[in-house]
Amino acid sequence: MKELIKTIKEEIKNNITVPYFGLGIFEGTKTNEGEEMPYDSDSMILTLNSGRPMSQRLMFEYSRAAMHLEERRGVSYLTQLVNHIYTKNYEPTPLHKIIIDLAPKYIIDTNRDPKIQELLANKPHSLIIGKARIMADKNRYEVYKYDVENKLYHIALDGTLNEKETILFKPMGSTLPEPSFVMSDADYVDWLTEAMGGFAVPPYLKKYRKEKKYLFLGTSFDRDTDRMVANELTFDSVGGYVITDKELGKKEKKFVEKHNLIVLKMSLEEFIKQIKEIA
Repeated sequence: MKELIKTIKEEIKNNITVPYFGLGIFEGTKTNEGEEMPYDSDSMILTLNSGRPMSQRLMFEYSRAAMHLEERRGVSYLTQLVNHIYTKNYEPTPLHKIIIDLAPKYIIDTNRDPKIQELLANKPHSLIIGKARIMADKNRYEVYKYDVENKLYHIALDGTLNEKETILFKPMGSTLPEPSFVMSDADYVDWLTEAMGGFAVPPYLKKYRKEKKYLFLGTSFDRDTDRMVANELTFDSVGGYVITDKELGKKEKKFVEKHNLIVLKMSLEEFIKQIKEIA
């Protein structure tokens, strides 16, 4: 196992394997006020609904619960609610810090928090923010360039990426540079529809990602939505790794087999511990 983790570490450094962050990386993370950060679908729903469970139909998946809230209170309300969750004071996770220290060129973060952006605050980088339900363009993303001196993001009107800089892709949105999220069922349907047509990933990344591996961290494949998103974002992959200590279901095993993923049966805490020990 240690040899495999050593291989993964070297592959991240050498841009062979792309880190892919999911909601599960926040398990055990608390805000400075002691509130638990959402780390799976159920805890996300409880956070969205002030700690109260919703109906069994809505509890199936947080995007469905978010759609219910959007229908009742509006898009602006849902955006403000998600923004409130991720603008609370809490520290980046140890996993965030370890991956950033390895300095990969390309990172996919399907979460909506700004912690990786904060860790890159002193480093030139490009940011890709996923978008949904925008009428002016089929592309479901916006590209930003980061101004290190002024600590500001500027939209890249030509949509081009600097190939020499770190590229952070946040397909489900972020609180920065302004709150924008792919969150509800309607958002996901729109994003996935255009993604399948090739409009969710910038042209440069379509070339760059050919024959890459992916390291799935805190990512669950037990819901159709997560599998479909991962399938679109990792197109042309040649395999990769999943870190999990949970038993995989039938659909998850099928996804893992289809994408030639190696499952490392360990907790994220154990993975962090072992990767730290490797020189």
